[in-house]
Amino acid sequence: MENRYAFSPTEVAAMSTDELRRNFLVTDLFETGQVKLVYTHQDRVILGGVEPALGQALTLEVPPELKAEHFLDRREAAIICIAGGGSITVDGTVFDMPKEACLYVGRGVKDISFAAGEADTRFYLFSAPAHVGYPTTHIAPGEGDVRHMGDPATCNVRTLNRIIIPETVKTCQIEMGLTRLASGSVWNSMPAHTHERRMECYLYIDLSENDRVVHIMGQPRESRHLLVANHQATIAPDWSLHCGVGTSNYAFIWAMAGENQDFDDQDPVPITGIL
Repeated sequence: MENRYAFSPTEVAAMSTDELRRNFLVTDLFETGQVKLVYTHQDRVILGGVEPALGQALTLEVPPELKAEHFLDRREAAIICIAGGGSITVDGTVFDMPKEACLYVGRGVKDISFAAGEADTRFYLFSAPAHVGYPTTHIAPGEGDVRHMGDPATCNVRTLNRIIIPETVKTCQIEMGLTRLASGSVWNSMPAHTHERRMECYLYIDLSENDRVVHIMGQPRESRHLLVANHQATIAPDWSLHCGVGTSNYAFIWAMAGENQDFDDQDPVPITGIL
């Protein structure tokens, strides 16, 4: 498991492009036949990429850094299938996972394994500390609290599916959803915002090989950017804004953890306030 440590706004403002990418962009989360994990000290979140080969079962092992017998002894996790389709087995119960199906797994679960039902199947995992266990919950593709947002005039027409929020799935602190931009729209999360009460990660999906998203991060008056390709993830500290613009339309998985679960607890930053 790779470790990423926390940084203050002052340190980030002085970082080079390479330093920003090494600390806040995850470029190699997926590899065939592997479970890959990144531990960020921003709210002690773990990001995981799981890519089982056909005919292979991949088990979520506990990294030595957690000092635990099982991965979820003190944690919870949200898992979404972002490519292909397969299944996840949780303590002996098998859950069918077509593309965009989501699974919440609560604290105390002992065994989790992944299987591919077709080639190039990929699962994305987001895990955070948990103080109590809640039931494992399966969310089928398209289920969730769906919001239609944006305006063609500002190139940000998008569908926001809030898949794991307190109103739909009980968790300790994790929230997860899927935002998809309409054809001709390229701006996400506009107006931009920060939320000092929790961190957030984006996993960008459905980008072609030659397309990129310019992901904006940092303090509003000291912004920085990352060039992000398909199936790459960004880490936003609680003090950092997060928004982006692509060379085409795309989708992204957003996931949060921190002090509260109030989705609308955001501090908006108009584009005129970003430098």
